[in-house]
Amino acid sequence: MLLAIDIGNSKVAVGLFKASLLYDHRQFPSDKQTGADDYGRLLSDQLSAAGVQADEISGTIISCVVPSLADTFRTIVVRACAHEPLFVSPRMKTGLTIRYSNPTELGSDRIANAVAAFQLYRTDVIVVDLGTATTFSVVTREGEFLGGAIAPGLGIAADALYSKTAQLPRVPLQRPSSVIGRDTSSNIQAGLLLGHAGLVDSMIERMETELGRKMVAVATGGLAEVIAPESRRIEKVHPFLTLEGLELLYRLSRPSLL
Repeated sequence: MLLAIDIGNSKVAVGLFKASLLYDHRQFPSDKQTGADDYGRLLSDQLSAAGVQADEISGTIISCVVPSLADTFRTIVVRACAHEPLFVSPRMKTGLTIRYSNPTELGSDRIANAVAAFQLYRTDVIVVDLGTATTFSVVTREGEFLGGAIAPGLGIAADALYSKTAQLPRVPLQRPSSVIGRDTSSNIQAGLLLGHAGLVDSMIERMETELGRKMVAVATGGLAEVIAPESRRIEKVHPFLTLEGLELLYRLSRPSLL
């Protein structure tokens, strides 16, 4: 059984894979102040709820974009599972040709997303990860990771609007009844939600224009199911794309251990 951990800026996603299938998954808040003991208890609770013993886990792979938590989760895995986890890096076998000018700057979650999307579609694809940041990752049908774009995420925009203004309220991130809002709350919802969907569509179309070909646009991340229905261009939503990419990366790197 494989343990896959995706450590993001807002959430930690933990998946258990059995025979390449996602068997169980959980999410925890991503908190730099939370130590190995507390995160270890959360992982232990997940394993217990899933009916899995720690010694059943033959391997662990971790994607981490919060450097201060990397050692925390390494400690947890060594304690609980008695093996060293594999950390995602652009230097590992990915099945892709990474064209990023400095691959060490590339987020490990974006690598996992790209690997999973390419394996799923085997064509030109743009992965839109709608999390703390909104990232766009472009992979060609030839298996080349070309790069992409990074924008502030919807949650960041909402927090900034609330914290940086004197009179605007915090509102739920839900679709307003009209793009022309009739009160302040619906004005904010239209600007945030529909405006972010417009950003997503515009970026996809600009990337297609630059490449001169149509791309399949897939979405993942915590806000994918909020934004995707408002987008003209997102065709598929894959909530567990990053975890699935981690499983693929582990199989490419250490197939004999699964």
